[in-house]
Amino acid sequence: MLRLRYIKNQNNNFMNYQAELLIPLFGILAGILIPISVFIWQYKDSKNKQNTILEISKNLDDPSKVEELLKIFEERKKEPIDYRRSGVITLFTGAGFYLFGVFFLGYIMKAIGALISLIGLGTVIAGYLYPNTSEELTNAVDEFEKK
Repeated sequence: MLRLRYIKNQNNNFMNYQAELLIPLFGILAGILIPISVFIWQYKDSKNKQNTILEISKNLDDPSKVEELLKIFEERKKEPIDYRRSGVITLFTGAGFYLFGVFFLGYIMKAIGALISLIGLGTVIAGYLYPNTSEELTNAVDEFEKK
């Protein structure tokens, strides 16, 4: 009887050990499978765009229409990053974390909130020091040339 209980406990511990191994295994697999699936999805998406352009261009006679078609499917040019806007968002996110620490979690959240707020403040200052739109760059160059 004593021996049966030992074997039963040993099997139960083995099952718990297997369950404990599954969680990290699934975490590792998710970390590998998600990026791979995103790359495959982007590849198929760009392949479909190229096939669509090819099929439409076969039926067009005017080269200017083909150029217009290419402009439609072209990746949209991204505007330069507005550091002031993102800095203000980061600044207030940090303030929110700081207040969360004041009212609920204590020193650690207050420190995290202060760190994020200072990063946001630095980003806002960088936005004013380094102009990023074409108009601001032109104004900065004109101002420099006046000196």
